[in-house]
Amino acid sequence: MKFSEHWLRTLVDPPIDSKTLAERMTMAGLEVEERTSAAPPFHGVVVGRVLAVARHPNADRLTVCQVDVGRGAPVSIVCGAPNAATGITVPCALPGAVLPGGLIISKTAMRGVESDGMLCSAAELGLSDDASGLALLDAELKPGTDLRSALDLDDALLTLKLTPNRADCLSLVGIAREVAAITGAALKPAPSPPHADKTSRRLLTEDPNAAKTKATRRVRVEDAVACPRFCGRLIEGIEPRAPSPEWMRRRLERSGIRSISAVVDVTNYVMLELGQPLHAYDDGELEGDIVVRFPRHGEKLTLLNGQTLDLDPDVLLVADEKKPLGLAGIMGGEHSGIGDATRNVFLEGAFWNPEVIQGKARRLGFVTDAGYRFERGVDFANAPAAVNRATQLIVELCGGAAGPLVDVCGELPRRDPVRVRGARIGRLLGIDIPAQTIAGIFQRLQLEPRRDGEDFVCTPPSFRFDLAIEEDFIEEVARLYGYDNIPAAPALQPQAMLPERETVRPVAVLKQRLVDRDYQEIITFSFVSSESERALGFDPNPIRVLNPIANNLDVMRSTLLGGLIDTLRTNVNRKQERVRIFEVGRCFFRDGKDYGQPLRIGALAAGLALPEQWGAPRRAADFFDLKGDIEALAAPLAVTTEAAAHPALHPGRSARVCIEGEPAGWLGELNPRLVRALELPQAPVIFELDLAPLARQPSPITRPVSRLPIVRRDLAVVVDEAIPAQSVIDALIAAKAPFVDDLAIFDTYRGPGVDPGKKSLAILVLIQDTARTLTDAEIDATVAVLLREIENRFGGTLRR
Repeated sequence: MKFSEHWLRTLVDPPIDSKTLAERMTMAGLEVEERTSAAPPFHGVVVGRVLAVARHPNADRLTVCQVDVGRGAPVSIVCGAPNAATGITVPCALPGAVLPGGLIISKTAMRGVESDGMLCSAAELGLSDDASGLALLDAELKPGTDLRSALDLDDALLTLKLTPNRADCLSLVGIAREVAAITGAALKPAPSPPHADKTSRRLLTEDPNAAKTKATRRVRVEDAVACPRFCGRLIEGIEPRAPSPEWMRRRLERSGIRSISAVVDVTNYVMLELGQPLHAYDDGELEGDIVVRFPRHGEKLTLLNGQTLDLDPDVLLVADEKKPLGLAGIMGGEHSGIGDATRNVFLEGAFWNPEVIQGKARRLGFVTDAGYRFERGVDFANAPAAVNRATQLIVELCGGAAGPLVDVCGELPRRDPVRVRGARIGRLLGIDIPAQTIAGIFQRLQLEPRRDGEDFVCTPPSFRFDLAIEEDFIEEVARLYGYDNIPAAPALQPQAMLPERETVRPVAVLKQRLVDRDYQEIITFSFVSSESERALGFDPNPIRVLNPIANNLDVMRSTLLGGLIDTLRTNVNRKQERVRIFEVGRCFFRDGKDYGQPLRIGALAAGLALPEQWGAPRRAADFFDLKGDIEALAAPLAVTTEAAAHPALHPGRSARVCIEGEPAGWLGELNPRLVRALELPQAPVIFELDLAPLARQPSPITRPVSRLPIVRRDLAVVVDEAIPAQSVIDALIAAKAPFVDDLAIFDTYRGPGVDPGKKSLAILVLIQDTARTLTDAEIDATVAVLLREIENRFGGTLRR
């Protein structure tokens, strides 16, 4: 809501400056988003009237103007504007004037003719972007009057950023009510502007809204729930070409509304002033009664903006007995506009049920000032006053005779009293506010407070739709008392350290481990494209989003791989040769009748395994690099892998990852099919694991550190090619041979000396006791246990 501060001060004029007013409004919940001047600073510019225009003797495109600037004798000014003409009233910068941008006007000679000033365009004064000619002023302005005073250019323009519940402040009267309540200043009725022209200053000796004619038009409301109130009045014999007064045009323009014609300007002016949108119909286009109804099957409507609509059955219409006239509360139709031939006007002011208006304009692809107000709720008691106010202005500006007011009124919203407990005010706000102060706040807000012991019984006015329960009224007390007057006392609460469970590993620890291994964390949307989900082959029936924020984000992700791959593509397109990223997030899938949403951790490596350096050769990250990263991530938990196929991974370079023997996720290269489809330079290596098994960690167990030497034995055993090396190590650990401290495979061999279909595994065995030095016999016995386990379980033999 944008408005003129000077207009506001005709309704309420608190003794504070513009900056303080904006601050007070903001602190009371009416945020002033912007405060600007109506015009940039300049001085020395007055109103001038051109008395005569002559051609310049030495230039074809210049004229010499004699201008009355209120000094008795006219001044001679050379002008190059194409619209310079005798009798026009224009801005005149006299010698010594300073224009926006610091331009100083001085007396000078132009092509041999002295010029005693400059006639100005609107662009030269910073009033608009129009530089096509001189700015034309109201002919009734007195020559010599300072332009800033004549056009009220020292005005400030305030823009409010209102919350949706404060529709009552979408008008000057509503804002004035709030300012009066905030500052305690007196609220004044809407006056006739002191700077108005003769027509608008004329005060009628009779009631301007008293019927001067019996002409009327019947109104029939078919759905009283959708339209609880409809007011109308017929005004006959207007002059449609009558100009809007300069003060009205100025106030409209400073509120962001373009002046159109006197009748339309009046309806817009009353909407800004009182908050009640109005519509004026050309009575000559109407046939029969006015009917408020919903559309008939197949009915169409062409709006004032030229858009033709196929009307949905839930769109409320204003119509006559033959045709629809407009969308109720949103926009009129082509048969409802005021033209130059209009002589009789039917003025409409209605209260529409906000639920009927909400969302309709956005569905149709446009938003109007009327719809913006009606969908938030307007004052249902204000419609007759708004029609009367508009009638007064139309009759004053355009003449004519007003007929009787038609007011079709159904069941209006109830304004039930609400009990506000004094004790609850103090309990919620945390501060004791005197009862007299609370009563004064309610009184300033026009809530009709009535004391009942320690409580207050308040009745919300018709213009405050947002006040319904006790907490709403308590919020009003806090707002008007001043949030900055409520001390921020810390709560008295004992503080204690929460115990940290040793068997649960925080997610932050897992993230830090990956960061330490040169990964960077990413965060992507949980919404993904159904096409990408199908391409990855995870879930053929992903969970669909009912109201997606974009067409390509229509399902919930069932894997983290999509976000990792999209991030990789972005980096590859920006010429990044090495990418190492990870993400922790939830995935979503159907789990019977319920939905599962486990936390997972996924990582991707593409490009070089190490940053380019002199100490290591260039090589691409591979399967075993990421397997090492998983082992570091899970330590001290045991990680095993087994070959398995996955639809998104390379069929021969993928594996299932198990943690402590429990399946936890997948590891492998991206499927070549996807590499080609995504136009990636090489296949990235990816893993995705459930977070639950990673978050577990065994309780710490202490054991003594031996001071005795450790014994190393290297075993080279031959087993079948199909036997996984990890299975051999797992079996040896399970055998629990005495004195074995550690087991690991450090080499594999295939070639001469080993039969086809076989492989040689080199196993490191560390043997130690913490109490004594082992004998050779004890060491040999331990090795024999290990070899016997290999022979019995896998048919392996010691390599000779």
